[in-house]
Amino acid sequence: MDRFKAMQTFVRIADTGSLTAAARELGSSVPAVVRALAAYEAQLGVRLFHRTTRRITLTDEGRQHLERSRHLLTGLEEAEAALRAGAAAPSGHLQITAPVLFGQMYVAPVVTRFAQQHPGLRCTLLLLDRVVNLLEEGQDLGIRIGKLEDSSLVARSIGHIRRVVVGTPAYLRRHGLPRHPRELARHNCIRTVGGARTAWGDFQENGRVFQVAVSGNLEFNHVWPTVQACADGAGLGMFFSYQVEQLVRAKKLRIVLDDFELPPRPISIVYPHARLLPARTRAFIDFAAREIASFSGGQSAP
Repeated sequence: MDRFKAMQTFVRIADTGSLTAAARELGSSVPAVVRALAAYEAQLGVRLFHRTTRRITLTDEGRQHLERSRHLLTGLEEAEAALRAGAAAPSGHLQITAPVLFGQMYVAPVVTRFAQQHPGLRCTLLLLDRVVNLLEEGQDLGIRIGKLEDSSLVARSIGHIRRVVVGTPAYLRRHGLPRHPRELARHNCIRTVGGARTAWGDFQENGRVFQVAVSGNLEFNHVWPTVQACADGAGLGMFFSYQVEQLVRAKKLRIVLDDFELPPRPISIVYPHARLLPARTRAFIDFAAREIASFSGGQSAP
């Protein structure tokens, strides 16, 4: 039995949820797919699917084996694609998605530099503050911040960011340095409308995660004016570290309460398992990983 082909068949059945659909995508017949699955289960000595006349669902063993199989197949496909791509120059249309502010600040310049290096390539950057379904919306890859929920995507970690509370040195001299998140109650806290309007979360103490009530006389519906108001000394603000990194490095803002922060969140480049990567996608992933990691590596301690 060709174990590689059998593993491909298993993954395709799991992804499509149907023997018929898997057979169609594999260019095979349903009986051939059934035989391949049965032989694979026999070799492994476990049942991978619960099968009835109406539906097919993964067993616990099947769910465990699925992720390992995906990683193995992806590694092999990437190795083969790299050989085939060789010295091929990136060409065609590359479509990328990223969060709005992070994309404006960091991804757009990277895309611009990449396009300048490859004039035969057309690049489109879609900036949206929502999770984009890459396959359904025709995107080649995405930049994601935070824990990844979609296990069908390949993720390449390129750095980490923190959730930080900041204020200007002048504001902190006038109003005092908060030593505990509870002390935020006596500070003017500048907020971004859309999240929790009267509480800030992302604090921890002795293993317990908690929020604190905050108030202030300024709120905005976008992050950037909130950052600017904070940098003007109007109060304290809570931001992702990349949003205030340059101001912190310039010592115009100071991070406070860092002893109470949650662990850093990952920044990842994600792309689909389902297809071999064109030269343009692979080249951009490598380029962006180097470029973005050059600043995001410091995000865990700006």
